[in-house]
Amino acid sequence: MAKESMKAREVKRAKMVAKYAEKRAQMIAEGNYEGLQSIPKNASPVRLHNRCKITGRPKGYMRQFGISRIQFREMASKGLIPGVKKASW
Repeated sequence: MAKESMKAREVKRAKMVAKYAEKRAQMIAEGNYEGLQSIPKNASPVRLHNRCKITGRPKGYMRQFGISRIQFREMASKGLIPGVKKASW
């Protein structure tokens, strides 16, 4: 499990990115790159990091499902993910 502070930090960044998205796009369209310096660093979408929705794990993230590989394997084995089953050949 990730620390609660790390999860909260990512949520805070996501909110900030959404808040400044329109202003940021407008400045880029105008070519006002000096004006971008006035926007907070955490408002940049590049600073976002995908985390598992269940555990908050930052590595081994599966984008299609929004969870880490470990949680995916456990849930798939239990049959909790529709359309996914363990391969056998």
